[in-house]
Amino acid sequence: MMADNKKSAKRSKGRPDAGSKGVGRDALIVAARELLQDLPPAQVTASAIARHAGGDPALVRYYFGNREALLLEVAKTIGKEASAMPPDNGDPLDMLTQFIHATFRFTRSARNMQRLMLDELDSTSSPEMRASLREWNRGPVDFYANLKSIDKDGDLSDFNPLFLHLAVIGISDFFVTGSPLVEMLVPEGTDMDALAKDYEAFVEDLLLNGLKKR
Repeated sequence: MMADNKKSAKRSKGRPDAGSKGVGRDALIVAARELLQDLPPAQVTASAIARHAGGDPALVRYYFGNREALLLEVAKTIGKEASAMPPDNGDPLDMLTQFIHATFRFTRSARNMQRLMLDELDSTSSPEMRASLREWNRGPVDFYANLKSIDKDGDLSDFNPLFLHLAVIGISDFFVTGSPLVEMLVPEGTDMDALAKDYEAFVEDLLLNGLKKR
């Protein structure tokens, strides 16, 4: 009996049970990311993540300490996929075009990521987490700033890199997170995938024409 009590005590501190064998750290990150495609961050609980991964909620504590740390790892994982090194050379207009499309791909692959940062991670009290988030979000701003520095022919008009980042993120993200409104405004039966491509092309044209020096 005492042995059973010790086993339960250990498990309550985060030790996963035998039924969770095979569900590791990466599986929890994947599960959380998949849930964030369909659910707002508040509904992506530790229990929901573990259940989606096929394991015990104790796994979240075992591998990450808490749900907040797990969601930060999800953000960092997606951020690495979407990040691009600030350019040293190249055609600034072409690189700007590619980066706009990369941002759209990011928002599609991480449907609720911006909302996650605003609703959940922005309120964290951990200096380490706040520093990680700031570093990740500085990437696009630095990318746009470097576009200005390599624009030797003056193809681009002067712009604020921070404002451009906020504009591109907002424009691309709302089409995804605001899909219920978009669907309400278009005819019933509209091909939403085709509409998304048309919208992306529209935004590319809008931004490039707005940033080209006249």
